[in-house]
Amino acid sequence: MNTTTPRIFIAATRQNEGKTTMSLGLIAVLQPHYPRVGYIKPVGQRFVEIEEQKIDEDTVLMDSVYRLNCPLVDMSPIAVEPDFTRKYLQSSNNETLVKKIQKAFDRVAWEKDFVLCEGSGHAGVGSVFDLSNAQVAKILGAKVIIVTSGGIGKPIDEVSLNQALFEKEGVEIMGVIINKVIGAKVDYVSDFARKGFKRKGLELLGVIPHQDMLSCPTVDSIREDLNAELLSSPDRLNALVEDVVVGAMGAQNAMNYFKRGVLLITPGDREDIILAACTGLDADRQDMMAGMVLTGNLRPNPNLLKVIRGMPIPVLLAAEDSYRVASKVHDITVKTRPADANKISLIRDVVSKNVNLDTILKSL
Repeated sequence: MNTTTPRIFIAATRQNEGKTTMSLGLIAVLQPHYPRVGYIKPVGQRFVEIEEQKIDEDTVLMDSVYRLNCPLVDMSPIAVEPDFTRKYLQSSNNETLVKKIQKAFDRVAWEKDFVLCEGSGHAGVGSVFDLSNAQVAKILGAKVIIVTSGGIGKPIDEVSLNQALFEKEGVEIMGVIINKVIGAKVDYVSDFARKGFKRKGLELLGVIPHQDMLSCPTVDSIREDLNAELLSSPDRLNALVEDVVVGAMGAQNAMNYFKRGVLLITPGDREDIILAACTGLDADRQDMMAGMVLTGNLRPNPNLLKVIRGMPIPVLLAAEDSYRVASKVHDITVKTRPADANKISLIRDVVSKNVNLDTILKSL
């Protein structure tokens, strides 16, 4: 396997700590130093079907943003399907999987100046099929950056657990990035976390302030999660949902909540609330609601449907009742998607400003 191309393995202390966010930002800040960048997610758990191949969602995102000029199947060599673990425990074909990762890395690294490798959770994820993040980082011969979130004590405690497993595999940890820190506490957290990590022999590479935009789902991502029908199709499906209101009150009272960034959830037969939401909507206004979800699979009557189709905000029709829809929206995992141009621009900016690039370059 290629052992000369510089590489970093991005791990985390748990799922949804911001590995993909850091990967997006780090590629952007490293490109001036390594113009030809490669990317690989050796083991993926959330995938889409592309040309009969199972490709990790994050791989699709990276390729869409950076045009990496490499086959997607090489950037996402192993997709953990629902029965993957059972099959592995029956046949235990570890050597085959290791060779698959090595060959994929060779192709990804071909004529590249640098390769960013993204893990799939904490150091132990994948241990059940002998491909934990620590083991994969060892296979790739990569130094690791651990992404965590929180304040001071929690990140240090959780990083210490991960540190033990990486060190057991003989993998060097380049440093730690703390993500999603309240803006007013960034300096305070930086100061004390740096001291705490130093006691563990670790370098603090950066503290990223929490960004509200990155925590907000788009109307289109909610549509996908709910498997909802789109009743109106304006150019606002990528609008950010900043707040959710369940329309269970009278129409007059509901109007107080129709504000910028709000997603209204209401049964499809509440014509009074739907008509109230239509009132005053102007396609040129910038402070419109993000959208509306009609629940219970209750399709409005033809006349109201005609009004809805002319609305300048997306209106969705979902099968489940308002409570279940609101619960699903509340629990949604917000992932950056190729169409989220504003989010991607923000990620590049905050990583550039808050990560110690000089230390990373020196370590590489």
